[in-house]
Amino acid sequence: MDLTKLTIGQMAGLNRVSTQTLRLYDRDGLLTPMITDPDTGYRYYHISQSARLDMIQYMKDCGMTLRQIRDTLDSEDTAAIKAFLSQQRHTINQQIEALTSRRRGITRLLENYRKYETLPKDQQIFMEYIPDRYIYSYTTDTDYFNQDHLHLGYEYMLRELKIHLSDEEFDMSYFCNVGTIMRREALLSGDFSANEVFLFVDPGEKEMEPEVLPASMYCCICSDDFYTETENARRMLDYIESHGLRVCGDYLCEVLVDFPVFRDGPRNMFYKLEIPVDTER
Repeated sequence: MDLTKLTIGQMAGLNRVSTQTLRLYDRDGLLTPMITDPDTGYRYYHISQSARLDMIQYMKDCGMTLRQIRDTLDSEDTAAIKAFLSQQRHTINQQIEALTSRRRGITRLLENYRKYETLPKDQQIFMEYIPDRYIYSYTTDTDYFNQDHLHLGYEYMLRELKIHLSDEEFDMSYFCNVGTIMRREALLSGDFSANEVFLFVDPGEKEMEPEVLPASMYCCICSDDFYTETENARRMLDYIESHGLRVCGDYLCEVLVDFPVFRDGPRNMFYKLEIPVDTER
């Protein structure tokens, strides 16, 4: 093999590219065979052209178009290459953040489906230890418990939260794990009221200033019926009282799973009511 006079097939084989690729680069003016035989008109590559080919492939892998590569190499402007690479790195970092956010949302959904598969579904009261969690809560103009149609009020509360998250440019992937919160005072008063919606967030979300839900034993009930929540909350309070326990925090209604809505209609979901308790008097 004459390394100073390589056929297109030889050049392609040495560089692990296709002959179609070399023809494309030739047509676009990126890499033209260096040698032309004056007798036959055949054109040949020189092995030293592999350096330019390596650069073309590298810049292509970095996200440059063929036109950008040609213009950059022809201008011999290394500053332009550096500027492009800096911008490309910024773009890739943004894509990584977006994908990380999307993966986090999917992970939360899968974990909630796992919980759904294992938790009691017959509105049975049970106790569960739950470690520290972090939430972002938003006060709406709607009181969930004082609506003629609870599902309509809840839906509007979610719209308010979603608009707020968008306005603040917060990560929308958290919107997959939401619920309502009733503060301890309102719960114990018996006059239920809840105008806050919340979503679980990671503790590192400093801009959101997350609220900590301390680790605790929780009295819990699961259901898929909007209209049994008030009754179930009162049942939980009776259970807590009869077992010598004390409410030590705020009441949560955590939506674990939103089932697909195949036709126009109300939200179909499975939720878990949670009241933190301790044995102190």
